[in-house]
Amino acid sequence: MSRPAEAVHAVIKAYDVRGLVGEQIDEGFVRDVGGAFARLVRDEGDQSVDTVVIGHDMRASSPALSDAFAEGVTAQGLDVVRIGLASTDQLYFASGLLNCPGAMFTASHNPAAYNGIKLCRAGAKPVGRETGLATVAQEVIDGVPAHDGAAGTITDRDVLVEYGDFLRSLVDLAALSPLRVAVDAGNGMGGHTTPAVLGAIPGITVLPLYFELDGTFPNHEANPLDPANLVDLQKHVLDTSADIGLAFDGDADRCFVVDELGRPVSPSAVTALVAGRELGREIGATVIHNLITSRAVPELITERGGTAVRSRVGHSYIKALMAETGAIFGGEHSAHYYFRDFWGADSGMLAALHVLAALGEQDRPLSELMAKYQRYEASGEINFTVADAPACVRAVLASYGSDIASTDELDGVTVDLGDGRWFNLRSSNTEPLLRLNVESRTRVEVDQIVEHIAAQIRASAP
Repeated sequence: MSRPAEAVHAVIKAYDVRGLVGEQIDEGFVRDVGGAFARLVRDEGDQSVDTVVIGHDMRASSPALSDAFAEGVTAQGLDVVRIGLASTDQLYFASGLLNCPGAMFTASHNPAAYNGIKLCRAGAKPVGRETGLATVAQEVIDGVPAHDGAAGTITDRDVLVEYGDFLRSLVDLAALSPLRVAVDAGNGMGGHTTPAVLGAIPGITVLPLYFELDGTFPNHEANPLDPANLVDLQKHVLDTSADIGLAFDGDADRCFVVDELGRPVSPSAVTALVAGRELGREIGATVIHNLITSRAVPELITERGGTAVRSRVGHSYIKALMAETGAIFGGEHSAHYYFRDFWGADSGMLAALHVLAALGEQDRPLSELMAKYQRYEASGEINFTVADAPACVRAVLASYGSDIASTDELDGVTVDLGDGRWFNLRSSNTEPLLRLNVESRTRVEVDQIVEHIAAQIRASAP
C-alpha cells in the first residue's frame, strides 16, 4: 500500500526513523519499512545479504514493532536473527559479529510515547538519508513491491555475554585498582548491559541507580544531556562515596561521566582523554571530532601527534567519515563515542571502560585527572523554540557585524569571535528548535554571549 509522502517524511528523518507510536508509527508502517529495508540491502555490494539482525529496547511498544519489522523483512525472503532486549551498541556489535545489516528499535532519550528505528548495514555501517533512508522512504510512499519467492525464517540468539567479552577485550584493564562506580541507567538499557560488562570486572563495585527496565521512565528522562537528569546521579555519587558516576541514555549508546565531587565531566574532555589513549597505541592516527566539541579536543589531538578531522553533527556523518579516513576514534559533544575497533560504530560503554581504565591505573581522583582536558568554559547545548530559524540566525549575525572574525556553514553556522570565543547555531532535525553552543575562555564571556544571542532571538520572534 502507498502512504502520504508528508507522513512518511515526518518519521523517516536524516539518520533514523522516529515518531509517536499509534499516531505516526504503528505495526503496519514498520512492516513496510522492514520490507523496504530488506529490498535495499538484499543485493547491495559484493555479496548478497540474506540475514538482518534485530534488537529492541524496553519500551512497551518495542517488542510488537520489532516483530512487525521482522515480518516485513522475512516477506522479502531474508532471514531474521532476533537478539531481543539490547542496547543500541549491542545491536551494532551483533551486526559486526554476524556481518549482516541490523535494526534497533528505540527512541533513544525521547519520551515514552515515542519509538523509532536505527538502521545499519553489515558491519554496523551507517544508514542515513544520503545512504539509503531516502530510498526506503520513497519505497514506503510508493508501496513496497511483493517478493516473488519463499519467505525467510526467524531465529533467536542471545549475544549479551559475547558483547561484554568483546568490549573488555578492547581495553587493557590489567592495572585497574578497586573502583566504586555509581551508574544511573535511567530505567533504560544500561540496566541490562552494565551488569554484563562492568559486573564481570574484578575490583569494580557497581552502585546501581534506576536499573529497572521501564520504558515509562518513572524517575527522570533518560537524557543525560539535560543537566536536570544528572541530579540523581550526582547525589548518588556523593551518598555512596563513589569514585566515578556514569549515566546512560535510554538505549545506552551514550554515556555521561560525573566525577567524585558530583560534577559533570564534559563529553569533550572524555573525547580528549580517550583520543589520547588511542593515540598512545597508534601514533599519528586520525581522530574525528564534531564541530560542537571544545577546541581543546583538536588542540590535544595535535599535541599528541594525531590528525584532528572536524565533522558535522550526527552519527551517520561521523561513521562515514570514520570509514573514509580510517580514523581510530571519534567523539561528539553529545557523548557519542566511535571506535574503529568497534566497526566504526559508537559505544558509550566502551568509552566508559576507557575512562575507568585511565582512572584505575593511577592514584589521582577523577576531578584531578580530567582537569587538563578542560581548557575552556562552555554553555552546553541551549535550545530555543522558534518559528523561523533562518531569520533568527540572520538577526544574530547582523548584531555582531564586524566583530565576527570568521564563519563557516559545515553544520548550521559557526561563528568565530576571536580570542577563543565562538558559537554555533543549528536547527534541529526533529523539532522546531534552534540549538546554541558557546565556548570561551571564561564563564563570564560565555554568559555574555549567551545573553546577547538570546536577546536577538527573542527580538526576532514574531
